Amino acid sequence: MFAARRAFGFAQRRAFSVSASHASKVTVLGATGGIGQPLSLLMKLNPRVSQLALYDIRGGPGVAADLSHINTKSTVTGYDPTPSGLRAALEGADVVLIPAGVPRKPGMTRDDLFNTNASIVRDLAKAVADAAPNANLLIISNPVNSTVPICAEIFKAKGVYNPKRLFGVTTLDVVRASRFISQVKSTDPANEDVTVVGGHSGVTIVPLISQSNHADISGQTLDALVNRIQFGGDEVVQAKEGAGSATLSMAMAGARFAESLLKAAQGEQNVIEPTFVESPLYKDQGIDFFASKVRLGPNGVEEILPVGQINAHEQKLLDACLVDLKKNIAKGVEFVKQNP
Repeated sequence: MFAARRAFGFAQRRAFSVSASHASKVTVLGATGGIGQPLSLLMKLNPRVSQLALYDIRGGPGVAADLSHINTKSTVTGYDPTPSGLRAALEGADVVLIPAGVPRKPGMTRDDLFNTNASIVRDLAKAVADAAPNANLLIISNPVNSTVPICAEIFKAKGVYNPKRLFGVTTLDVVRASRFISQVKSTDPANEDVTVVGGHSGVTIVPLISQSNHADISGQTLDALVNRIQFGGDEVVQAKEGAGSATLSMAMAGARFAESLLKAAQGEQNVIEPTFVESPLYKDQGIDFFASKVRLGPNGVEEILPVGQINAHEQKLLDACLVDLKKNIAKGVEFVKQNP
């Protein structure tokens, strides 16, 4: 345990020396919710963050006061739930994370969340477009397959859309895949690297097991593993018995993706993460957004990497994914048309 603490302390010091010349402001919209609070805590612990701005419809200043006592260098400010408070939270932000919205309850699909969360994300996207159009915008609010296109449409309408700066956070699917495959194979999940492509719900989540360390997994074991990766969120919703969804694991995944973006922005080379972005990979099929490995850099998306070689089983999964994904994206675009 002490060794782990020493290692963490060393990592912190090292990161401070790396980033001392680069101040980064991170804003969390929905900072007091089930994802927002642990996500804000992880951002406060991240030495690459110099300013942390917290906003929510209630309780932002309280959570900020609590976090501000933690002995890391960043300053934490909570903002009042007013238009001017929201604008102040966003101005000068390098990274904006949006975990705002209602959580999933037992029996709810991500689509059931749509009507409530679509309106919340639309309104926050308008504020970001006005106050921080050049920030990297990270969407966590579900259903990501639809909320990311909503943000794109809002930014287009305001004339500030930059596809290289808009990300749907699908990192939790990657985190789950590496954990679940390690349980099947009794390995260290830290050494597992499973690419997950497609989208961020159910059958749109396509884990490429053939590209992992364990391409030999097959048959019922493979089917069970893929199903668990695709529907892992349901496990948590059921286990919490109506009291919430995957909040702590999602916060960790969001923090990991934000860290990758900050690293890339601060000059680290070859930072690659899977994420849901505007992508050329399946545009010929009318699918404008797709999650795949993306090389990150100072300008956000530097390069969208191809899906690569996949087997017949994965091609079937991908075919099913594309059918659903096309509908999910269209739903987001249509929402903004009907509810500008």
